[in-house]
Amino acid sequence: MRIGHGYDAHRLVEGRALVLGGVFVPHDRGLDGHSDADVLLHAVMDAMLGAAALGDIGKQFPDNDPETLGISSLVLLDETAQIIAEAGLRVQNLDCTVIAQKPKLAPYVPRMRKQIASALGIDVSRVSVKATTEEHLGFTGREEGISAHAVVLLAEPGDR
Repeated sequence: MRIGHGYDAHRLVEGRALVLGGVFVPHDRGLDGHSDADVLLHAVMDAMLGAAALGDIGKQFPDNDPETLGISSLVLLDETAQIIAEAGLRVQNLDCTVIAQKPKLAPYVPRMRKQIASALGIDVSRVSVKATTEEHLGFTGREEGISAHAVVLLAEPGDR
């Protein structure tokens, strides 16, 4: 078994949709980035790639690649799952935390879990997504951006 940790952060900007965990979340601003800037899925992919010792999403999906401009991070998560499978591994379980002062994310968490589980081909019971604030501290507390952490356990297909 292999454990990986992922982290990502993006600035909030006007004129972009907010996408977290593959779910559109109503908000007055969205996250700035080359793709859809889904910090949650980016943290998940980094955790997966790290656990497999295959680098990070910047290595696999460079932010200067025109093919990934504006792409859904769900597509990239599916490709990451394929990369992991080719390495002889699969996701056993996943635990994630999104840090955002606003908007409140609790109503969207069940859909995020389903989107992630579906993209990874695992049962939703193996995917945990939590949301928290930083009590108005730091860049997330000042509503300048959103960040996410993810921890993943990978196993070989025969492992339980």
